[in-house]
Amino acid sequence: MTKLLFDPQIIPVESLAGESAVRPEFLTVDWLRARFANPPDWNPESSDEHLLRARSTPPMPASVLLPIVVREAGLTLLLTQRSEHLTDHGGQISLPGGRVEQADTSAVETALRETEEEVGLHRRHVEVLGTLPDYFTATGYRVTPVVSLVQPPFELKADPFEVAEIFEVPLAFLMDGINHQRRTAELPSGVGRRTFYAMPYERFFIWGVTAGILRNLFHFLRA
Repeated sequence: MTKLLFDPQIIPVESLAGESAVRPEFLTVDWLRARFANPPDWNPESSDEHLLRARSTPPMPASVLLPIVVREAGLTLLLTQRSEHLTDHGGQISLPGGRVEQADTSAVETALRETEEEVGLHRRHVEVLGTLPDYFTATGYRVTPVVSLVQPPFELKADPFEVAEIFEVPLAFLMDGINHQRRTAELPSGVGRRTFYAMPYERFFIWGVTAGILRNLFHFLRA
């Protein structure tokens, strides 16, 4: 399943996740470094997305970068809006990244390479903190999320074929359960029901894979 079968933005909000926000003193460079250096015991959140894909072939490995930008006003997360014409997740809000290529030596290398190709962020600005558990998507990918700090100043240049827009969202907004919506859609053609998270921010509708990965970052930081 590579084409979107419904418009997630018109699905009514079923509930809010509602967990308390990650404490402000935890959303700092030093605390994040310490948390990834000495991770706690925690349980990632399961998603029903992987149940929607065909199982005849093994999932394709991919990586995304979670680029946490160190701004004076507070940490932000750099996100992209994918170009509409793309087959997988076209037009959706995404983390920079993509599928593993043969020359890649690790999931981290994939995330750094793909980020540089998509948005022009050079790896010299990126400090990798660690990874989150793999996330399995309906489009047949096994995605490794690579969490990083990004130090300004840096230059960005979007690949117009893949990226329509680059923007940043305050990390404090994303790490607050009151901003995490749960929505449920009845998919057409007998596909079944799908429950997903959404985190609307201003004119951007963050949902699906990106929201699911952010939920796991949220649980990891709160554990």
